[in-house]
Amino acid sequence: MDRIREAVQVLQHDGLVIYPTETIYGLGADAFSEEAILKVYAAKRRPLSQPISIAVSSPDMIAAVARVSASARQFINRFLPGPVTVVLPARDSVPPVLTGGTGMIGIRFPSHPLAIQLIDCFDCPITSTSANIHGARDPASPGECHVPHDFLIDAGRLPGVPSTVVDLVSRIILRRGAQVSEVEEFLSTW
Repeated sequence: MDRIREAVQVLQHDGLVIYPTETIYGLGADAFSEEAILKVYAAKRRPLSQPISIAVSSPDMIAAVARVSASARQFINRFLPGPVTVVLPARDSVPPVLTGGTGMIGIRFPSHPLAIQLIDCFDCPITSTSANIHGARDPASPGECHVPHDFLIDAGRLPGVPSTVVDLVSRIILRRGAQVSEVEEFLSTW
């Protein structure tokens, strides 16, 4: 059995999968299973009040989990897939535990082929949070992933710079990361 199929089986049983993105290693779980999401919070020792982003593999998946305005779509078309997390109003289908009570959801559309393949094969968004203990260094290699997990997709060393996080409603950068100068330039004229 190949590693993607094995990882999908883990996700289907509310397990935790460490997977590569074009930035750092992420901790993935079924984004529509509250049990799986709570395992992510526990593994990371992350407070439930802090939202967890999700990863998708298509614009249709974005539309299924968030309300996307015409201007937000412009930004998405420019930067995704890529190392940017967009924050948008969550649809009712998104478990409230992911939003940390904000009603907003962070969405990653990674460009790493293994991440896309995993999400496509699972056919559902997965969580997209760094595979580290809350507050620890972002993991750029499998050896730096110190969270409990059921399966790891090893893609070697990754760049190690986290995604830039942008709130597309207020049009502000929430976290500076990969491609931040391009994002700033776009926001200044948007």
